[in-house]
Amino acid sequence: MINIIGLGYIGLPTALMLAAHGHEVVGTDYNQQLVETLKEGRTTFKEDGLEELFREAVAKGIRFTTEYQNTEMYIISVPTPYDRFSKKVDPSFVISAVKTVLDHCPDGATLIIESTISPGTIDKSVRPVIAVSGKQVNLVHAPERIIPGNMVYELLHNNRTIGADDKAIGERVKGIYASFCQGEIVVTDIRTAEMTKVVENTFRAVNIAFANELARICRHDNMDVYEIIRICNMHPRVNILQPGPGVGGHCISVDPWFLVGDYPSLAKVIDESMKTNDGQPAYVLNRIHDIMHERGLKDTARVGLYGLTYKENVDDVRESPTLQLLECQERHLAAPLKVYDPFVTQNIVSNQYHNLKDFLNDVDMVVIMVKHEEIKQNWDLLKGKIILDCHNICPLPGVYHI
Repeated sequence: MINIIGLGYIGLPTALMLAAHGHEVVGTDYNQQLVETLKEGRTTFKEDGLEELFREAVAKGIRFTTEYQNTEMYIISVPTPYDRFSKKVDPSFVISAVKTVLDHCPDGATLIIESTISPGTIDKSVRPVIAVSGKQVNLVHAPERIIPGNMVYELLHNNRTIGADDKAIGERVKGIYASFCQGEIVVTDIRTAEMTKVVENTFRAVNIAFANELARICRHDNMDVYEIIRICNMHPRVNILQPGPGVGGHCISVDPWFLVGDYPSLAKVIDESMKTNDGQPAYVLNRIHDIMHERGLKDTARVGLYGLTYKENVDDVRESPTLQLLECQERHLAAPLKVYDPFVTQNIVSNQYHNLKDFLNDVDMVVIMVKHEEIKQNWDLLKGKIILDCHNICPLPGVYHI
């Protein structure tokens, strides 16, 4: 039996995938309401293919509980936030989960940590806990590699990394993941596995920051950044990304800070890149101000932000650029702008709308923060509006860009 600890955006799909491929799985989470929802046959977030996978896993006998199990294998998939001041990873949720596992597991059990952690976290924070417990267990780090909006596909097809102290244990765990993963699975040591996941997301963050900085440079001298990127990308060895309103989610916006926090005198490029990305929502807020001044729009109550999630066509709002922009506006003691997102059904901010037409009726200026399919299918409704398109997707004339 495999006990999955943590049934959030990563743990739940992993548990379902393992169960659907013939493994005996028990999913554990401290959130009683979440567990009850799953027991009632309902998923806790929206994701393409998740409902079908859920039904298949239930048919194969997956169980959900708030209790840790006594078994031979655990997969720990709990949050790893970072301290915004020190920029270091906060491993407290992982440590807590490991301690509780050690209270229940037999000697010889295998603990697989999927949570993203900074290099050295297992040596500094997890091994001491195990040493104090006196338990003899096998440690493995198998960092997750999936993204909201495409989780089920990526669980099946993405390559995976297995870091283990013992190669034989690593190969055994590889066999578990190979029961569903069609990508290449590499077995290595734990510190290498820790580092590779953080480096992957840091690479992406640095490249995004370059695009965002390029947009600011081009805006300063009134050049078309999109045309410049298009032409540059015709070079066979150039692949510049597209600028945007900021970076959200729990990977690219967080993981690179782990390296900055652990290696402050060395991670200079990473530090500046993260500052650029973190400053992008404030830059968009300044663009809104400049456009309002240019168009003679004095009432901020007539400005609306389209999109609350951190990326298109998902309901995940973690670290979203829109929330960052609203926080920046609040620091200036200004009333929040109107907001609408088709995927966010609960009220999480002030002035939030739940109907596109109602939202558009109450604003003169629309800021496209997220490129949901809904907005792409309703350009006609935006005719006559002042539009700030943060993604260069709107085909209407007279559109402003970042």
